[in-house]
This record gives sequence, structure tokens and C-alpha cells, in this order.
Amino acid sequence: MTQSNQTSECDPSIWAEKLFGIVSNSWMSQATYIAAELRLADLLADGPKDADDLARSTGYDAAALRRLMRALASLDLCIQLDDGSFQLRPMGSLLCVEAPNSLRSWTIWWGRHLRPAWGNLLQRLKAGEKHGNVGAGAPDPGYLGGDTETAVAFNQAMADLTRLVSRQVMRVYDFAGMNRIVDVGGGSGQLVATILEAHPQLRATLFDLPDAIKGARKHLKQAGFSARCELVPGSFFESIPAGGDAYLLKSILHNWDDERSTVVLRHCRRVMPKDAKLLIIERIMPARMEPSPDHRALAWSDLNMLVLLEGRERTEAEFRTLLALSGFKTCRILPVGLQFSLIECLPC
Repeated sequence: MTQSNQTSECDPSIWAEKLFGIVSNSWMSQATYIAAELRLADLLADGPKDADDLARSTGYDAAALRRLMRALASLDLCIQLDDGSFQLRPMGSLLCVEAPNSLRSWTIWWGRHLRPAWGNLLQRLKAGEKHGNVGAGAPDPGYLGGDTETAVAFNQAMADLTRLVSRQVMRVYDFAGMNRIVDVGGGSGQLVATILEAHPQLRATLFDLPDAIKGARKHLKQAGFSARCELVPGSFFESIPAGGDAYLLKSILHNWDDERSTVVLRHCRRVMPKDAKLLIIERIMPARMEPSPDHRALAWSDLNMLVLLEGRERTEAEFRTLLALSGFKTCRILPVGLQFSLIECLPC
């Protein structure tokens, strides 16, 4: 170890500064969430504006908005020009409502629903993983709020994240030769639409709760895939549609404990032909955590499941065990990117 490395290892001020940054950085997500709520990116989309312009458009105080905009400039969401106005940056444009890769819905979901839930982490640690607030066969009322508006917001947020992953899935997996895919818990249809676009021979079934089906119908109609995708409402804890060459489960199993995940998997197994494939798209936890950005993202997602539901992010060994107990053999695991992997399985 060099002398400079030894100095940095021993200097408490360096570690204090790093820890201070960790403890304090929640301001970044909060400021970004407020920007999304106020649609500041859309207001800047047609050119720079100063705080007075933004105040007139939003009805908020100009002096306070100027301070928020300076904070957003420090995050590279906008840039402060010499005349004091603010211009949108490429990353900030992802908060626009109609941006191709918009993350506005996800940002709002985080600010309105996820961030407050993290205040329950200490209680969750005391209560344990079985905190008992999830009704069988239905979304957790504490998670989706038990109302249509919150469910719609949730599905819009999940669509933002799925959009990022979908094209990565197409990069690593070939659906050629299949006739029908069944997307179990398919939400707004973002993944299905991406697959159908790449494979004109395919037809699809999207299966989800009624509120999700409403959003999927609108999205698939706009994408031009209504005739190729059947929409089936229902709960995957009760049954799953038959007739697929491949069954997709993206970000489903991490919401649930092993017992409920096994129920979902066995429903899939019951209706799958012997040559059909089960494709699970999930994050996979490493056997040993390291201080890296990827591992921090995995740790965040795992704790997110702890404070919200009774789910977890699983290691490869845990997935293999869960699948074997549910009647599947794991064929291969393909890294997708963005901390996700695709697990290809066949019925035993």
C-alpha cells in the first residue's frame, strides 16, 4: 500500500466527509421529486426560463424556486446561464412527461410513496420479514394504497423502469420460433410491446389486475399492438392463462416471500406445455456484497422490498432452490444490464 493510500485509510476526516454525504444525499431525490411534481422540465423544454417565469407558471414563490433550480443545476438536471435563467440538460429532460425514456412517473412514485415508507425500516427490522400487512391474492394496501389512483401511479412508475430494461432483454434473448408469449403481471404492456415490435410473428397474452389492464389497453392501442395482444384480468395467486410458448415474470417474484412466489410459479407450471419456457427477469443478489454502485443498487432494492412488502431480492442459489421446489429446472442465466438478469427455465 502506498503512503497516500495509507494516509487516506487513516484520516478520519475523509471517512467523515464520505459518511456525511451518504447520510445527507436524500435531498437530491427530494429536490428531483419536486421538480417532477411541478413539471419544471416541461416548462424548460422550449427554452431557458428564469425563476420569475417558472413562478408565474407554477404559482410558487420565485425566490424559493430560484434556490431549488440552483440545486437542480448542481445535479446536472439544468444549467444556470449568465443571465440567471435556467436551461434544461439532457438528464433533466428525462423528467418531461412525453420524453421517450421518461422517468417522471417513477420519480413521483418514489417521492410520494416509497420515500415515506422508508421511515418504517426500523419497525420492519423489529417485526421481521413477516410483517403481515399483505392480503393474499391482492396488492398490499399499504403499497398501492388500496385505490385506483395509486394503482395507476404504480403501474406508470413500473412502466418507466421496464422501458429501461425491455430493450436490454431483446439484446440478450431471441424469441424467434415462438407463437405466443404470456406476460404474467405485465402491467402497462411495456415489455410485451417491445417484444412484439421485434417479432412480427408473435402474439401475446398480458395478464394482470384490472387496474393494470386499463393502462395496458391504452398503451398497446397507441403502440398498434391491440390486435396481437389479448388482455386478461385476474390474480396470479388464483390462476394463470394457458397457451403460451413462453411465460414472462418480470419483477414479480421479488415482491413476495418464498411461499407466495411458489404459488405463482406452480400456477405457471400447471398450464405450461413440457417444451414451454419460463423467463424470469429479476435482480440477482451476489453471495457476498461489496462497496460498489451495482451492489448498492441491489441493496436498495432488497431493503425496498422489506419496507414495502414481504419480498426480497434473491441470490442465484436461492432462485435455483425456489424454482426446483416449484417444478422447474434452471437452464441458463443471462445478464441483462441495470442489475437485472434473465433466468431461463424449463418444466421438470
